[in-house]
Amino acid sequence: MEGTARVFAGEFGSSTLSVQDEVAGNPAWVVTPGGAWCRFMFLSGALTEVSERGDMVYTRIADPTGVFDLVIGGRNTALAEIFRKIPVPSFVTVTGRAQMYVKKDEMVLSIRPDNVLVIDRQVRDQWVLATAKSTLERLHQEHLALQGGCSDDRILAAIRHYSMTKTRLRELALMVEGAVQTVRPPGAESPPKPDARALVLDLITSGSSPQGSAIEEIIATAAMQGVMQEAVLAAIESLITDDECYQPRKGFIKLL
Repeated sequence: MEGTARVFAGEFGSSTLSVQDEVAGNPAWVVTPGGAWCRFMFLSGALTEVSERGDMVYTRIADPTGVFDLVIGGRNTALAEIFRKIPVPSFVTVTGRAQMYVKKDEMVLSIRPDNVLVIDRQVRDQWVLATAKSTLERLHQEHLALQGGCSDDRILAAIRHYSMTKTRLRELALMVEGAVQTVRPPGAESPPKPDARALVLDLITSGSSPQGSAIEEIIATAAMQGVMQEAVLAAIESLITDDECYQPRKGFIKLL
């Protein structure tokens, strides 16, 4: 029986390789830069957004490295209703199928979920540690392959497609290290929730670019620290009212 892949959002989101299965009719594989072959996935993080467009439900789940985009078909009404009832933000685990397709000349990556479960921070942290272990094992195989010490066809396919180098492997390893650092030691007390306005201002300051900071990314990062979307949007509105920030274009915020 095929297992489920554990991959961080930061790695999955940079994937550009899709490989058809040898068995006709089977779903294609999404191959990541770190050599993960993803078809059925097990992911975990903070549910940061649930929205609807037409007969589709779209959700986003943030782990310590990035965001997974999930798409639920309108016919799957039971699952869509479960997502609608989950408070935002909440820690969840999701099993689903990886998808890669081209839409309007743009590569789109998403997860088609088939199950979701509300969990606590400790379970999410266990997923981070297990995913870190799996990722580092794959990176080790890629490192061996770069030295001619690995003949795994799947690993070699990822290296060729992404032109992997030791520098790129080091970048992925640092991503894993950053994710592990978010894990709380057993028995550690939950830190107090940060002030939403101060947190938003800090995120805008630290992540600002010429085009400003993406509001969606601010919401996702704040959710990981226990600040709900409503509080983030209220803080942004307050900063704009007080002439500390402005929106250079829709979906972005920038310091004045």
